[in-house]
Amino acid sequence: MCAKTTIGILTGGGDVPGLNPVIKSVVYRATELGRQVIGIRKGWEGLTHLTGPDDETYIRPLTRENTRTIDRSGGTILHTSRTNPKRIACAKAPKHIPATRLSKLPSDGKYYDFTPIVLENVERLGIGCLVTIGGDDTLSFSSALSAAGMPLLAIPKTMDNDVQGTEYCVGFSTAITRAKELITRQRTTLGSHERIGVFRIFGRDSGFTALYTGYVTSARCLIPEYPFNSDEIAKLLKEDKRSNPSNYSLVVVSEGAVWQQQKVGEYGEADAYGHRKKVDIGHALAEELKKRTGEETMVSDLTYDLRSGEPDAIDQLVAITFANLALDLIHDGVTGRMVAVQNGCYTHINLPDSALGPRKVDVATLYNTERYRPNYSAKLGAPLLLNRL
Repeated sequence: MCAKTTIGILTGGGDVPGLNPVIKSVVYRATELGRQVIGIRKGWEGLTHLTGPDDETYIRPLTRENTRTIDRSGGTILHTSRTNPKRIACAKAPKHIPATRLSKLPSDGKYYDFTPIVLENVERLGIGCLVTIGGDDTLSFSSALSAAGMPLLAIPKTMDNDVQGTEYCVGFSTAITRAKELITRQRTTLGSHERIGVFRIFGRDSGFTALYTGYVTSARCLIPEYPFNSDEIAKLLKEDKRSNPSNYSLVVVSEGAVWQQQKVGEYGEADAYGHRKKVDIGHALAEELKKRTGEETMVSDLTYDLRSGEPDAIDQLVAITFANLALDLIHDGVTGRMVAVQNGCYTHINLPDSALGPRKVDVATLYNTERYRPNYSAKLGAPLLLNRL
């Protein structure tokens, strides 16, 4: 395989609807340009644990024939992982790599930096350019690999919609669409039992998913960017319940939402990127609301329902367009970039700087801090999806 014409593609981190349309569109456009495509399975694990060019555990040649129908389903045919090549635990290093080779890798005694191994494996596969699809964590290593000299194009994906430099990430619209459908269905149960509904949703560090779910469901929403007061939200939800003929109310809460009065803890072992799981704020908030209002509550965790299934029309459209933008850049010899949306328009930018962390909701313009609601006014001139950088 010629290094100048072969493109590698991988998906990293959590899956979202829209990944398969990206993969298919990259393959279709690449074949038009006379290029081959190699699928790297299981994200960055595929380039850290690869045993050789014929390792079917991690390598899958992609063609028009074997990708023809993949855009009709969710998930990723390449599978995924949260592997961080810069932080491979010494105790879990691949068995096939000789100790003499491992001893030459940068290490702090606990973790190896597998960047040199990744570069060697890319060379062994004859890949001339990588297309990486992921969120902050996947893109952080994409930046490191690009800095090490690997030609690379990145495509942002995450239901949190919090990648720096872009107003839109693949997976976001489907998450909002699915959250709206689920909440609308569960209103009947809330009304039948006259309860306060607490809907926990993705958003560890940024509140875009909760904010826009609140926007389309007219619900209160709690986001990480603005600490909430339990007494205030309890009062508002009780007022909502009394003014509702069906005698129920509801609130959408980001998994990373923050209390003014107390801190939501974390638990479990940190993953390869240093993240630990958040204590379930949905159940904790429901208990607080029950204490403060005397009303029955109902908790619904929407997180993984939003991740499953096929993409909606917007995510399908953006996925196809992002893929073709990336191939345009490869064709023009431009690498080290991420395709993006800015001011409502498609563009490409420098790979995000991981030191900046996730993009945050602009509370001053997008969030009503007194009502714990999205702002609905002053939208003239705003981009269609309202996420101006």
